[in-house]
Amino acid sequence: MIFLRYESFKGYLRNYPVTAAIASLCIVYYFITAVMGNPGMGSDAYRFGAFYTIADVDPWGLTEPWRYITSIFMHADFGHLFRNMMMLIIFAPPLEYVMKSKRYVWFYLFCGIGGNALSALISNINGDSHLSVGASGAIFGVFGAYFFLAMFRKRLLDAASIQTIYIILGISLITTFVMPAIDVWGHIGGFATGFMLYRFFDQLQLMKLQKKR
Repeated sequence: MIFLRYESFKGYLRNYPVTAAIASLCIVYYFITAVMGNPGMGSDAYRFGAFYTIADVDPWGLTEPWRYITSIFMHADFGHLFRNMMMLIIFAPPLEYVMKSKRYVWFYLFCGIGGNALSALISNINGDSHLSVGASGAIFGVFGAYFFLAMFRKRLLDAASIQTIYIILGISLITTFVMPAIDVWGHIGGFATGFMLYRFFDQLQLMKLQKKR
């Protein structure tokens, strides 16, 4: 089972530095915003770096493009932070190990950006404004990578890990559509971005193996 962690705290930090750094940034950022205001309120969320689009004015959020990144590290309340950090800390390490930290950090960021971009697209189509925060789009990108592995690279995973991937995906999809105030398209966009990026990474790995042969 690839999702069981046996490392000590120091071992975790040493083996998965990007995941540990992302979790630390999210936690620190949350407490800073919570002390300075209420990140669950629209005005404060915007002030602290939430992703924001305005229909017919800034439909893609490109006036302040840095919000595509800062929003990934923001959370609306402690429960929001806790849920996302639990998923990140438990499920991200095996992917960081496989991809290596330098690739994984870009993978994670692009998944978060992809989630925000799809939310902007759908809001643009609907003529709505959009505001969102949270790491869940990027985390769904991690799930997208695992879905690719479970579907097309089963030999790399044990049966228990494959079953866990499908169960977690099922639960995550249900909560995405059932829980209130969820950025559904952000989750879908992150998942699709993660699936496609990992497919690209997988093709690069196959090409390297073929050259060695």
